[in-house]
Amino acid sequence: MAYKYLVIVESPAKAKTIEKYLGKNYKVVASAGHVRDLPKSKMGVDVENNYEPHYISIRGKGELIRNLKKYVKKADKVYLAADPDREGEAIAWHLATLFGLDKEDKNRVVFNEITKEAVKEAFKEPRALNMDLIDAQQARRILDRLVGYNISPILWKKVKKGLSAGRVQSVALKLIIDRENEIRRFKPEEYWTIGGNFKKQTKKFKAAFYGVDGKKKALSNAEDVKEVMSKLNGKDFEVAKVVKKERKRNPALPFTTSSLQQEAARKLNFRTRKTMMVAQQLYEGIAIGRGGAVGLITYMRTDSTRIADSAKGEAAGFIQETYGKEYTATEVKVTKKAQGAQDAHEAIRPSSVLRTPEEVEKYLSKDQLKLYKLIWSRFVASQMKPAIFDTMTVDLVQNDVLFRANGSKVKFPGFTKVYIEGTDDGSEEKENILPDMEKGDLVKSVDMEPKQHFTQPPPRFTEARLVKALEENGVGRPSTYAPTLETIQRRYYVALKSKRFEPTELGEIVNGLIVDFFPQIVDIHFTAEMEKELDEIGVGHQKWVTVIDKFYQPFKIELEKAEEGIEKIQIKDEPAGFDCELCGHPMVIKMGRYGKFYACSNFPECRNTKAIVKDTGITCPTCGKGHIIERKSKKNRLFYGCDQYPTCEFVSWDKPIGRNCPKCDHYLVEKKLRGGKQIQCSNCDYKEEAQK
Repeated sequence: MAYKYLVIVESPAKAKTIEKYLGKNYKVVASAGHVRDLPKSKMGVDVENNYEPHYISIRGKGELIRNLKKYVKKADKVYLAADPDREGEAIAWHLATLFGLDKEDKNRVVFNEITKEAVKEAFKEPRALNMDLIDAQQARRILDRLVGYNISPILWKKVKKGLSAGRVQSVALKLIIDRENEIRRFKPEEYWTIGGNFKKQTKKFKAAFYGVDGKKKALSNAEDVKEVMSKLNGKDFEVAKVVKKERKRNPALPFTTSSLQQEAARKLNFRTRKTMMVAQQLYEGIAIGRGGAVGLITYMRTDSTRIADSAKGEAAGFIQETYGKEYTATEVKVTKKAQGAQDAHEAIRPSSVLRTPEEVEKYLSKDQLKLYKLIWSRFVASQMKPAIFDTMTVDLVQNDVLFRANGSKVKFPGFTKVYIEGTDDGSEEKENILPDMEKGDLVKSVDMEPKQHFTQPPPRFTEARLVKALEENGVGRPSTYAPTLETIQRRYYVALKSKRFEPTELGEIVNGLIVDFFPQIVDIHFTAEMEKELDEIGVGHQKWVTVIDKFYQPFKIELEKAEEGIEKIQIKDEPAGFDCELCGHPMVIKMGRYGKFYACSNFPECRNTKAIVKDTGITCPTCGKGHIIERKSKKNRLFYGCDQYPTCEFVSWDKPIGRNCPKCDHYLVEKKLRGGKQIQCSNCDYKEEAQK
């Protein structure tokens, strides 16, 4: 089919969607990401010649490049429509270089959403390639190559093969290990609380001990509790003070990449990688009935919370019509972006608020619908009025002992009609309505419950918490978080246990070496400052060669010291305590890419290996002979199976507990839920609370 104009985008899904919008004069093809990169086999950066990068065509893309060349030759004009960020700008530049296109020509097209209107509008105003954005991407790529390809060989030589170090991954690993050290050093401290149930006439409410003589008092031990309780000598408490206030709660801002990753982890239980993959699908286009494919959300790699005026107007109309004028925000909160942040495009929002989750549900997969609903709800809520709560604080006194009750009720729901932001601990604000009370009223104490507690160590990082920590410290960029978290797990520097990161012995060894010999690499302030300088290249305020040279000259000296100073670390094999059944030599515990495993000490003559499994001591409910053992899937997910496999093929994601269901006699399992654990039947609807 004849065409006049060729458009090159990144992905085939995007190509299909855009070709429908542009008409028969346009041919849209995909480059499938980058076509050129630094070579994998060597550094590819000439440090003696202004850090000149040596790019080559990516291996395996030869046929694709040849096909693209044929398309380019047939076209009167070529448009480069890669994604609207630095990476997309660099892909467009590599395509222009590879196919000999004029770099000054206005052939770069960018759009923040893949809708017919946005795409057609973008093609009316193509621009030339932006060399500042390209230089910023090149600088980041070269910097990461200088770090990775210089430190990794030292780790191979001194520790073991297959290890790696990187600018952002080394900081992420250090954050996890620093937190683990905090947990190890933590000493729990005892404290007590006294909770009280009270009633005014027939209405019951709760209050907690606050202090004595109008001053807050901490209860450090049982003696403190006895002293307070000895002062109480009756059921009657007097209302000493009532404070009524009105409190406003503003909606959360629309999503940036990192806030989307965090909220999808909290609310949908999505891993960071999964969030980005599903978001990419929603951005590139989904076939919606007769209208064909349309991009349902705006570009999903952004650190901006800005919203286009047209989107604000559409949202205001929708909110007024659906919820009423009183819910439509008159003024929407905005935040000031840091200098140099990529504010070229908007926050992540639906391309049209009129495409409600209910309307598109039948066209989406379960995961696509969940994420779209999250993005749609967050955006709509961000354009609504704040929620208003009536709060009430009541002080109850008897013999100078003060109990305090806090209550709140919703006066105006505002944005909470649509969306409430998640929290790291899964808690949500709940209404607590107190009975009407005035100063001087008497209320009755029903009972008192003193409780002993101990302070808890800081929690280990979940994916959401780690992304938040990296963002708050200015380390990396939102698009780098998913691959960073994947790398530190793939290298077995950390393991994800109960959805929290724990460092491995190997991770601690690697981190110790980098902290000792390359302190700048893991210095959060240094890494954040480097990010700012990379941002400044993107807006033309710095030259990329100057920034790289400023980093590399001191780094080169550190490399020389490390080569001489790091002694070879022998990761010793631990005795396993039994012999190899194949050759009779002792078995040992070795450290591998995916953790520890049993291996024969007579390697390489004997190559016998075994997975390390944990015996739960529970008899298999299927065969009645074997024991249930903990195993791991290829994706490192824990499951339970019979040790008589393959004779017995029993498997379960949930841990059997060794009892049968009183209702149907099938085996019971321990199910992990967000709020804790529960015992459930593997066959029927029987449930019981798990013992703590």
